[in-house]
Amino acid sequence: MTLQEITDADFEHEVLASDQPVLVEFWAQWCGPCHQVAPVLASIADERAGALRVVKLNSDENPVTSARYRVMGLPTMIVFRGGEPVHELRGARPKAALDREIDHALAV
Repeated sequence: MTLQEITDADFEHEVLASDQPVLVEFWAQWCGPCHQVAPVLASIADERAGALRVVKLNSDENPVTSARYRVMGLPTMIVFRGGEPVHELRGARPKAALDREIDHALAV
């Protein structure tokens, strides 16, 4: 599964107004670790379908949202619940580590 691409224009509708938690990956085409974590996030999206949406936002093409959430390094992943950021992860990680952090973020 490829992750849905979102933009500054649809961020509010796709993430902040979502009925379910959303993990947003802030990425860029030039970012090697972003490409490394992409298949892991796609796998998480498949496994958690219905409980968690996973989307990606290109930081180079969508600087407004990236600046709003003070994204300074890539990849940065932020879990949103009820329109609010509840957990932030920076850098590529193994799937088991991402699963643990997502579980923690969703349990809060």
